[in-house]
Amino acid sequence: MLVKPDWLKVPSSNSKGFADTLNVVRTAGIHTVCEEALCPNIGECWRNKTATFLIMGDTCTRRCRFCNVKTGRPNALDPDEPEKIAASVEKLGIKYAVITSVTRDDLPDGGAAHFARVIETIRLRNPGTKVEILTSDFRGNETSIQTVVAARPDVFGHNMEIVKRLHKVVKRPPADYDVSLQFLRNIKKCAPNMITKTGMMVGVGEDKKDVLELLDDVAATGVDIVSIGQYLAPSTSHFPIARYVHPDEFAEYAEYGAALGLKVVSAPLVRSSYKARETYDAVCCSK
Repeated sequence: MLVKPDWLKVPSSNSKGFADTLNVVRTAGIHTVCEEALCPNIGECWRNKTATFLIMGDTCTRRCRFCNVKTGRPNALDPDEPEKIAASVEKLGIKYAVITSVTRDDLPDGGAAHFARVIETIRLRNPGTKVEILTSDFRGNETSIQTVVAARPDVFGHNMEIVKRLHKVVKRPPADYDVSLQFLRNIKKCAPNMITKTGMMVGVGEDKKDVLELLDDVAATGVDIVSIGQYLAPSTSHFPIARYVHPDEFAEYAEYGAALGLKVVSAPLVRSSYKARETYDAVCCSK
């Protein structure tokens, strides 16, 4: 049995900031990926009154083996959700909002128009707030990408999640490695200057060669930012952890990505939205 190393231990969530964030989220009746995905950084982020909002409900239409978000038949979209999210951003004083969603294959556009409304409503109520989004693959629909691009998010992200060799085993169809790569290419085709982002997990059975291949592939799409973090199985019924990757190996991936022109945030506890503002600022300063 694998023993969790010291570098993956996190401090307690108890703090006034955490309680304040929880109160805003509960009162608004909205979801966060911090809770649904059992993010290990929830204590730090909520203590600082920041959260990654999960839109379009809490039920995903896909069954990826690594994910803790429940799956099934989702409810109809909440037309008031954009305003609820924008009001929560205002109450928390968030200057850099990160928005993600469950996958909604049941919707013709995958939820692209809803994403656009959320972005636009946040901006109307919080003019100085930056907005980063993390979307599903919209089944590769280019029109959906154009819909979101038109709302002008500051960062448009889509996660590769898993290396190519293990993608179909861990992420499962209809998710597809090549569709995700093309998705990232198409964002740049629609908006060459838009900052794009992707993320992946390690510790599911990949080797270094697999990770370097993924970095090569995403660099070829023109992506700007890559996050790499340790996979932590939410339960014994999820895909098992193959190994705990040492921090030195994460540092190797960051160095390799930098040589490709990527901004790579790579460490055991890194997640797609972790320290997203700091990463955005670093990319903007380097351009």
